[in-house]
Amino acid sequence: MSGAKDQEEFYNKLRAQLEDTSLWPSEYLYKFIVPAKSNQVKIIDEIFDNMGAVITTRKSKKGTYISTSVNVRMKNPDAVIEKYKEVAEKVEGVISL
Repeated sequence: MSGAKDQEEFYNKLRAQLEDTSLWPSEYLYKFIVPAKSNQVKIIDEIFDNMGAVITTRKSKKGTYISTSVNVRMKNPDAVIEKYKEVAEKVEGVISL
């Protein structure tokens, strides 16, 4: 139960920071790390499909993880947070940075 509360506090803090530091709509850079053995990068691609996102990937030195950067124009902080939540829900083993 406290995990959901902590997560909501995190998103509220992120929303406030985004509102204070950017004029919206604005470019936003998402960074994710996923296990390389899975097909999780494809799911991230699908989540940001048809949004004009520029997606770059890079394997870790040992090849066990893939770093994914997504640069995309978002309309407001709530849209940014919704994408974080969607990735967390759909992508197994993802680490959001």
